[in-house]
Amino acid sequence: MSESTNPIFLASRDGLNRYADFSGKSTRSQYWYFVLATNLAVFIGALLGGELVGNVLSVFFIVPTIAAAVRRLHDVGKSGWFFLVPIYNIILLCTASKM
Repeated sequence: MSESTNPIFLASRDGLNRYADFSGKSTRSQYWYFVLATNLAVFIGALLGGELVGNVLSVFFIVPTIAAAVRRLHDVGKSGWFFLVPIYNIILLCTASKM
């Protein structure tokens, strides 16, 4: 599988390219692959560089992750502000897209 067809690579590139774009939509797979990629990056950074590197990467990925979550909520037909509602936001992030 080449980089151009790898869903984790595509989702990571999309999430980082639109790091502060809180409009538009992201599919369920784009969102979860982006979350997987960022968590792996933080984990590997912490393993290789220590806790400080892991924390710096976590801070670096806060805005892109929130932006991806807001776009995901738009994809299910909800306002991005639902990201602030505990538990319900997880249910929405796992919900199928609305056309």
